[in-house]
Amino acid sequence: MDSTRRKKGKSMPLVHIDLLAGRSEAQLHQLVKDVTAAIVKNTGAPTEHVHIVLNEMAPARYSVGGVMKDEEK
Repeated sequence: MDSTRRKKGKSMPLVHIDLLAGRSEAQLHQLVKDVTAAIVKNTGAPTEHVHIVLNEMAPARYSVGGVMKDEEK
């Protein structure tokens, strides 16, 4: 990222992650740490400016190819 652009305003990366529910709190915490580190490394944004929204979906609310995830065998 151009350093002059960063000086004009604060960088505030906002990451939305949609995933099926069922992961442990430890897995979600590690995911957030890893994604934050990747954003910081690749954009130069300060860690404290990285925002992450996790959206956990119930399998009954997600479909692939017309089949709800809770109906899969």
